[in-house]
Amino acid sequence: MHRDLLLNKITDILGATEESYEAKLVSMCDDAKRIFITGAGRSKLVGNFLGMRLMHSGYETYVQGEVATPSIRSGDLLIVISGSGETTQLVSFANKAKSEGAKVILICSKSKSTIGDIADQTVQIGNDGSFATTKGLPMGTMFELSTLIFLEATISYLIHEKGIAEEDMRYRHANME
Repeated sequence: MHRDLLLNKITDILGATEESYEAKLVSMCDDAKRIFITGAGRSKLVGNFLGMRLMHSGYETYVQGEVATPSIRSGDLLIVISGSGETTQLVSFANKAKSEGAKVILICSKSKSTIGDIADQTVQIGNDGSFATTKGLPMGTMFELSTLIFLEATISYLIHEKGIAEEDMRYRHANME
């Protein structure tokens, strides 16, 4: 029962997500010198998934908050994952990125937000009505899971469009585990 609830909800949310977002996100990544990813809480964990897959795909990628993350500069891209688009620290990161000449893309659940006003591109997962409170799916669960699946689908799109072989991705995978 709960598995079906979760899967049906994710299907509905992704069905309401604009299909062109995958290509737009990949295009912005292609145009960037380096890619920085940030989020807060569980959204940051989703960002970690994305950062790893982009690195596997051959992009120079950094996750904000790691000690070896360099400063963002002109020509870079900051990907912000924030359900609300209002998280204070993430607003600050987006403003800093823009002041340095970087592009900003927001992945969120709202059509309007503070970070959305700063961003060069907003990717809205679902629509404004997609995330009503659902018993058993607390505190952003549906945004985070839907975003994770959307981003994995985006990586699948990227791999197919660029003809990236799994062997190449595996070669880039960490080998000191």
